[in-house]
Amino acid sequence: MSTASSSKTDDAEALRRHRILSSKLYLDVPPSKVPLIYSSSYDISFLGIEKLHPFDASKWGRICRFLSKDGIVDQKHIVEPVEATKDDLLVVHSESYLKSLNSSLNVSKIVEVPPAAMLPNCLVQQKVLRPFRKQVGGTIVAAKLAKERGWAINVGGGFHHCSSERGGGFCVYADISLCIHFAFVHLNISRVMIIDLDAHQGNGHEMDFSEDRRVFILDMYNPGIYPLDFEARRYIDLGVEVQSGTATDEYLTKLDHALEVAEKKFDPDFVVYNAGTDILDGDPLGRLKISPDGIASRDEKVFRFARERNIPLIMLTSGGYMKSSARVIADSIINLSEKSLIDMKSLPAGKA
Repeated sequence: MSTASSSKTDDAEALRRHRILSSKLYLDVPPSKVPLIYSSSYDISFLGIEKLHPFDASKWGRICRFLSKDGIVDQKHIVEPVEATKDDLLVVHSESYLKSLNSSLNVSKIVEVPPAAMLPNCLVQQKVLRPFRKQVGGTIVAAKLAKERGWAINVGGGFHHCSSERGGGFCVYADISLCIHFAFVHLNISRVMIIDLDAHQGNGHEMDFSEDRRVFILDMYNPGIYPLDFEARRYIDLGVEVQSGTATDEYLTKLDHALEVAEKKFDPDFVVYNAGTDILDGDPLGRLKISPDGIASRDEKVFRFARERNIPLIMLTSGGYMKSSARVIADSIINLSEKSLIDMKSLPAGKA
């Protein structure tokens, strides 16, 4: 590397570090709150336009309502994140990419809702992009909470198709990449394992960390569906392909083996778990046949993997294209609580 290019890289890193240290996203969360992150701003609802995409854009709120109704958590004990600003997003994204989101047409292609192209961009920013920016804030603060409490769940997030320069597949911002860069600077974390169990390949974070040995990627995905990103597949450290029609027992056996292999290959001090429910039997896009109980077992295995080794982890809900996903996710969180892998009890204010 030439001296000029080395200096340019150093300058870029210094600017990134400055943006991270200046950010307001790492808010202090009192012990009276549990490390479950959600905001009503997550949910996308605008003139019914959200119904034109198979993604359930209200699933995040329904997950929390299920948990509240079932007596697992009181709404007032859920953490409200801060919306990511442009400076926060520039930690990973380029100016040119963020500027491209000022085109409603470009946004409509990324979120796969063609009529959004006809809307004034101010409405697209407020009704579509702001919810995503709020979820980015949720993913980033989840890392801080996990470091403090051992675990955290962002009820949203997991936009694994978005990289620094490109969005797609309903993923506008690279929350996973952003979260990891914040953790490197703020949390004394140096080795991160991404466990991506969404049905789709996580090509966004794979491109972003293609040359970063601090990040190990375990991606278990259906190779016959979107995004078919063969370049990004080269950067998966441990890829496990699960073909269309794979059922629960075979899936969980493959996951057990993958976690064993991953542990031998890499020693993480932080885990990012992308827990998409598009592996559910009947999901129109995932094309796998995993039962609701299989989802709970999957999540339990990943949490056990991290908790038994005292590795902080965050869980992101990512993809899931059936109305039943919200109930399945809530039931899985309840199972994690019942197995004492997470503690959903809040402490009285002032207690630590």
